[in-house]
Amino acid sequence: MLTLPAALSSFCLAKKISKKILKHKLCAIHRRHQSESAPQTFIRSVLPVLLQLQHAGLIPLQTKGTKVKLIIATIKPFKLEEVREALTDIGVRGMMVTEIKGFGSQSGHTEIYRGAEYAVNFVPKVKLEIVVNDAMADQVVDTITATAKTGKIGDGKIFVLDVAQAVRVRTGETNEDAV
Repeated sequence: MLTLPAALSSFCLAKKISKKILKHKLCAIHRRHQSESAPQTFIRSVLPVLLQLQHAGLIPLQTKGTKVKLIIATIKPFKLEEVREALTDIGVRGMMVTEIKGFGSQSGHTEIYRGAEYAVNFVPKVKLEIVVNDAMADQVVDTITATAKTGKIGDGKIFVLDVAQAVRVRTGETNEDAV
């Protein structure tokens, strides 16, 4: 197992960092603390710089396993089967579907029932939750967008989130293997 200074040394050699200032800062801190026996001093010195690198997107938030994405999409209910078929065709092996009600830009609408007009504040939608590996996320988003689009208000929204960990209950497989 690599110690933090050894890992940082490898990181400085192996990573091509576009933010050169942060790289030089990290390597300078590493050299300064290389001879010290107290790792706590080194960690306290390097932590702010590592956080800056992480915030700049140069160090991934997930340090082990394969990145997995959660895609949450809200679509019109009548588009569900068409979207499911398109996602199956590109290799999506599973999804969770929930019937929901909500509103966005359209803020509901009015309807007439038995001669009385009433406001429908929440519009019926379908929420899809799909977990895929990072490499497939853009393709899934593009497929949902193209398939669910009607060109009218209320077509829905798509959100993409990082998943910290995924586990298949039956086998104990994790992350990409669990999807």
